Amino acid sequence: MGWRLVLAAGVFGVAGCTAIDGISAPRAVATEPAETAPVAETDELESIIPQAEAVRVGYAGEDPADIARYLLASGAQTTALSPDGETIAFRYDITGTRQVWTVPVTGGQPTQLTFGNGITFFRWSPDGTEILYGADNDGNEQEAYFAIAADGSSERKVLDTVEGGFRSFGAFSADGSMFAFASTERNGLDYDIYVADAETGVARLVYEGEFGNFVRAVSPDGGRVIVSETVGEDSDNLYLLDVETGERSVLARPDVRANYTRAGMAWSTDGSSLYLASNEGREFAALVRYNFEAAAFETVVEADYDIREVNLCGTNDQYLVWTTNEDGFDRVHARLQETGEMLTPPALPEGTQSLSCRAGGPELTIRTNGWATPGDIHIWNMETGETTQSFRSNLAGLDPDRLVRPESVRMTARDGVKLQGLLYLPDEASRAGDGPPPVVFDVHGGPTAQSVAMFEGPTQYLVDRGIAVFQPNVRGSTGFGQTYVTLDDREKRLDSVRDLIDMLAALEDDGRVDTSRAAVKGGSYGGYMVNAVLAAYPDVFKAGVSLFGVADWVTALEVASPALKASDRIEYGDINDPEWRAFYEVNSPIRQADQIKVPVLFSHGEMDPRIDIYETEVMVRTLRANGIEAPFIRIPDEGHGWRKLSNRLFYFRREAEFLKAQLAE
Repeated sequence: MGWRLVLAAGVFGVAGCTAIDGISAPRAVATEPAETAPVAETDELESIIPQAEAVRVGYAGEDPADIARYLLASGAQTTALSPDGETIAFRYDITGTRQVWTVPVTGGQPTQLTFGNGITFFRWSPDGTEILYGADNDGNEQEAYFAIAADGSSERKVLDTVEGGFRSFGAFSADGSMFAFASTERNGLDYDIYVADAETGVARLVYEGEFGNFVRAVSPDGGRVIVSETVGEDSDNLYLLDVETGERSVLARPDVRANYTRAGMAWSTDGSSLYLASNEGREFAALVRYNFEAAAFETVVEADYDIREVNLCGTNDQYLVWTTNEDGFDRVHARLQETGEMLTPPALPEGTQSLSCRAGGPELTIRTNGWATPGDIHIWNMETGETTQSFRSNLAGLDPDRLVRPESVRMTARDGVKLQGLLYLPDEASRAGDGPPPVVFDVHGGPTAQSVAMFEGPTQYLVDRGIAVFQPNVRGSTGFGQTYVTLDDREKRLDSVRDLIDMLAALEDDGRVDTSRAAVKGGSYGGYMVNAVLAAYPDVFKAGVSLFGVADWVTALEVASPALKASDRIEYGDINDPEWRAFYEVNSPIRQADQIKVPVLFSHGEMDPRIDIYETEVMVRTLRANGIEAPFIRIPDEGHGWRKLSNRLFYFRREAEFLKAQLAE
């Protein structure tokens, strides 16, 4: 049957060895401790474990009965142009795991370079002869570093894994002799800054940090490093670190928190300035330049949207390029530095746009992940204006005319806050019956993240089965200004949960979906939102799907990663403070779980280093003890999300079957 039931005892993480990806705490809803406590782990827990099963894809060009084609549709992921401008490296998971591939800029047959357990990141060496990449063990995020020749002919280990340690790669020096990175290997708790010899892998501790410190850029001469210090989900401080002396000087440490790292950074070729985006003192991130001699920031470009993907390209930084995020759809911008003349970018598929270029030429690599485009790569020559498609997405036989474009929908919460989301509506050919279709609310993780118009196979599958999908950007999401991001902090957390109810009410007034047949799903922080909204508003949604979400904020925050401890204090308050501990002992989904009335599909990866599997197990136990249907899919060889195609096929089939059954008339 492709699956098996197992009986397993609960598992709990170790403080300092697990991490939480952008989770937050709910708002107070009671003044006394809740009566509902987590169900004791006295019984074995029945769960479903994936096993290999046949891939049933249906006939190409028709309406595939199985979700497989929607998951097999694939394209280029993270993309980088080689230093000589001849080759594009990209992450691709067509084999079932994330690997490094290359393709000539002129197009042609892609070449697979790596063949292991799956990569976590990659970078070109500055001379273009090698690609450095990271790989972990089944999603545990404890990376080793490797270097592979650009033609795949040789490979070597650069840095081995460290027991219980986490790393975050930074950048190479311009000459390629060294690279800088952050690691918790000193004490397993704090991220320190290291530099390593690129050939031997011998690393040297440069700066001992506290909580989250990360390398963002290395100066052209290799002597200085830009380090960010995490101070919130959406904010950080910025420092200049001397590689030889370990001395750290302040570039930005504002009284009112701001973000400097979301758009990437570009150091000028002469080392005199740094280009980045910042929302310090403004609602939306502007493109700014830091002048090292003047020790000051100056604004280069402002927009009514967040600026992202900042790059300097061409000889002597001839071109400045960036994107703007406009309600989840990106636009590419480029200008000549010398004259300020704006260039006209090529026509591109709609969606998110990721940019990569080089110092020696005018070529800009644009990777598009859009609602109908899993990952196309175009090369735009900014000097001649010519555009070449180097790589084309594979839609796995899906009819592109059946793919649905999301509509940006704005609505108002009961307290006057303006909300936004993306609505995917089935066309008439996909609908069953005469009335409006049922709807699935698909809540993003984060919380400081945003639902954008990217390709999502499970979404398009549901829409083609006559089920609308709404992706809400509740308060606390990025992309709608600095004030909006802060509206769910600490005790205001459940305001964002309530937004889901207000958005459903707005869709009811709109009339295009059947809100009496609504389900809610989400992963990571989105999984928490599912747990929370079903407990706080038990009569609204017909079903829930919670993937690796938080149940108990006390236990979850106690094992939060060192990278997020500082942000935790802003988002949630310090869990070691008796006041906040008491707050979360009352206001966690598990404390109101006895209110949940509807079936919930749960899932979690055993290797998850961010949210411990205990958080899902305790929800499953509690709901089952109350007689609520709570199937549980446990995946042994995955971490925080499903990387492997076999597991994605197994899981999303069950999710689709569950949702279709729960939302049937």
